[in-house]
Amino acid sequence: MSNTTTMSPPSTSKLELRTAYGPVFRDVLNTPPRNCTAEEIPIIDLTPLYSSKFEDRKELSKQIRAAAVNTGFFYIKNHGIDDKTIADAKKQLLAPGESVDVKESLGWRYAPQYDPVPKDVNAIPEEVKPWIRGEEFVWEETSHLPDFKKEVLHYWASCLTLARKLVKVFALSLDLEENYFDSRTTYPGADGVFNYYPTTTEEETQNNSVGLGSHTDLQLFTLLWQDMTGGLQVLNRDGQWIKATPVEGTIVVNIGDFMMRLCNDMYKSTVHRVYNRSTVERISMPFFFGLNFNCVEGVVPSCTSENNPPKYEPMSCGDWCQLRFKTEEEAFKKQHALLAQAPSAVIVAA
Repeated sequence: MSNTTTMSPPSTSKLELRTAYGPVFRDVLNTPPRNCTAEEIPIIDLTPLYSSKFEDRKELSKQIRAAAVNTGFFYIKNHGIDDKTIADAKKQLLAPGESVDVKESLGWRYAPQYDPVPKDVNAIPEEVKPWIRGEEFVWEETSHLPDFKKEVLHYWASCLTLARKLVKVFALSLDLEENYFDSRTTYPGADGVFNYYPTTTEEETQNNSVGLGSHTDLQLFTLLWQDMTGGLQVLNRDGQWIKATPVEGTIVVNIGDFMMRLCNDMYKSTVHRVYNRSTVERISMPFFFGLNFNCVEGVVPSCTSENNPPKYEPMSCGDWCQLRFKTEEEAFKKQHALLAQAPSAVIVAA
């Protein structure tokens, strides 16, 4: 007589995410994160991006479409940002003399005077001006660091140049004209961020702390340079955390919420987090790319039909971002209000 064992499916937990339309919940498997497969997060060679042949760029767009529909994450190699540009930016991120007692993040937004495509700052369209918030104080407060502004902005400009080329291939991937987004990315959302994660403490390990909590990105897509330490994890469609293991010479690309809106949810803006358990410091340099913030855009024509009507009303990229920021601010205030009401001391029996 043989014994049979019935394997029950792994249990799940509920993950709450803040979105522009309020909280949403995802089921997450209570299983350890595993390495991603080449099908889940493929490596795409961008050499055809620089080809003069339209057929080469169209073929590249098919690979990007497949990755964007599947997990919404992919690596790019031969992307055109040279090693020295990345190394100089990394050097500035690790500039000595700055406090590293806590996890730090330095960020800045698009400013037309630094655009690699020359701009007349006196001729910025009136409808664009309210959205230009370049945050010059970032460069003023780091002026004591040799070549900081020069080398950081060179990396940022290289990312912006790449993003403007890449968005053309995204247009092709959606069966649009190659230049569809060109006029919509003249003064784009183009946010640069430097993230520094110190070595994980024993307390953080015991508390199972996460370096950067679960979230999706807001705009069209993100370009992420990460060091070889690792820590980025992606939540796949089965609710399994998978590791986006660093690949030398690549940049990670992931789809953002506004791109998902534009294509009527065909491309996936996927939940991800940073789970740092390293005994060495970790750094990353994300670049967030989107449309001009004043640009009002609905679902693109190629992604709707009689049987697949638009799920979203037209909205500007800026208003979309502000919706998310507002919900996060309200959640932050609510949390701190509850903490303020909590007793400062607890009476216990002698």
